[in-house]
Amino acid sequence: MFNIFLILFIFAELSFYLLIAQTGVVEVFHSDIFAIISLPIGGIIGTYLTLYISLKSQRNGVALLILQMVSIFSYPDMNWVTLFLLGLSVGGISPIIIEVLKRAKIVDLGVALGLSYTFATLLFGTNPMHRGGMALALSAIALFGYLFLEYKKITTDRLLFRKGEIYPLYLMVIWVFLDASLFETLSRDDMMSIWRGGFSSEIILFHLLGVVVAISIKIEYSRKALLIAMLFVASYLFYFMHASLLLSIVYPFVISYYNIVILQSLVKLRSSKDISLSMVFIGWMASGAGLMVALEGLIQYNLALVIIILSYDVIKKLNFKKEFSHV
Repeated sequence: MFNIFLILFIFAELSFYLLIAQTGVVEVFHSDIFAIISLPIGGIIGTYLTLYISLKSQRNGVALLILQMVSIFSYPDMNWVTLFLLGLSVGGISPIIIEVLKRAKIVDLGVALGLSYTFATLLFGTNPMHRGGMALALSAIALFGYLFLEYKKITTDRLLFRKGEIYPLYLMVIWVFLDASLFETLSRDDMMSIWRGGFSSEIILFHLLGVVVAISIKIEYSRKALLIAMLFVASYLFYFMHASLLLSIVYPFVISYYNIVILQSLVKLRSSKDISLSMVFIGWMASGAGLMVALEGLIQYNLALVIIILSYDVIKKLNFKKEFSHV
């Protein structure tokens, strides 16, 4: 059976991040980085402070979710203080999400991500100024799901946690940076905004397909990294070619796929310190750098970065085969 409370918590919190923290606030303040700078500052501090609290303590998670609800009451008329508190709460909750996922079945993660991607895609076109009620509702759902997590029996069958290799932090940071750069660029491009251009069905379908493939098809460690790099190359090429339909197919797929790969890597981290520090780099620094690339119109340089990563993976794989053949 599904862990319905865990699914509600992950779905609501990820949807909140996608529709409010990532896109809603930025659009309300017209992409003015100086107006919203307290949000990422609060996020980094909030994530860092989780080094000094127990990620398994329900009381800490409840306090952060309540802080999220309080800080969002003034949306969209937020100021430096409320943006900072919002960042503090979202930043503090992100390592808790990873800790919660350690008790999740892989199917629970798939359902939660599938629901959040579908929900966010359908509501992406709504006016960001009118998302205050949505923000409160999502926060309340997340709190409800989190409150009942400890009352749900956690089984050890098909848990998300697995023994195996963890992808290096630098590679996960690059994936998030490439994603954030393209996403933030697309959301500001009137000609290529696939979410507002009538491609919602394709986006939802391939988001879900990416989730299914990631959780059901086992691929060798190095081949996963190679596949993700190739899919990012294709996504960027389709963007530069203005191939909206093809972009609506490939880009949502790689988003879903690489996010599950990252989550599966993060839940294998034993140390709370490692989780929190990883979330600072992945959740804030990489996405913040991607936003700056989009605002400065420098996305064309990212394609070169993807090709370098892809070439490195290919060379590394060929060298490994060469060494193995001489054994």
